[in-house]
Amino acid sequence: MAKKARNTRTAGKATDKKAEAVAAFINENQNLKTTLQQIEKQFGEGSIMPLGADARGAIKGIPTGSLSLDIALGGQGIPRGRIIEIYGPESSGKTTLALHVVAQAQKKEGIAAFIDAEHAFDPTWAKKLGVELDTLLVSQPSSGEEAMQITEMLIKSNAVDIIVVDSVAALVPKQELEG
Repeated sequence: MAKKARNTRTAGKATDKKAEAVAAFINENQNLKTTLQQIEKQFGEGSIMPLGADARGAIKGIPTGSLSLDIALGGQGIPRGRIIEIYGPESSGKTTLALHVVAQAQKKEGIAAFIDAEHAFDPTWAKKLGVELDTLLVSQPSSGEEAMQITEMLIKSNAVDIIVVDSVAALVPKQELEG
């Protein structure tokens, strides 16, 4: 127990030394210091900072269902709280990959939403991939704006673990649909 406490103190001292070194670096460069102050004044505290000063810690992820892909993505899968675009040609497996991630999120008791802008959601296929249809939230919006408003509301609720928008190409503006 004493060894663990000693390691924690040592780690804390190393972090303090890094913070002091960063502060000294900024203070030595008056141009940089002034610029950083102006940026923070205009955009708010924390809008710019040295990367070492970011105390958020590691970002948790949702597994993709493919160990190789999870490792390629840094070992955590799809990072939580981030916008991820799965890009590729038609019928290349983008929706299938997204549904695998949804299934993995649900396995960890996460809540998933699927915004079906293409109006092509196949519940039979989703179920075969392990998606729990009873708890999956599905929306088939009538326009791109509606899809984005629903997505924004889900994000702001902070109650959903993953939101899939399938697909960006199908997010047609209302004006274009009417006109």
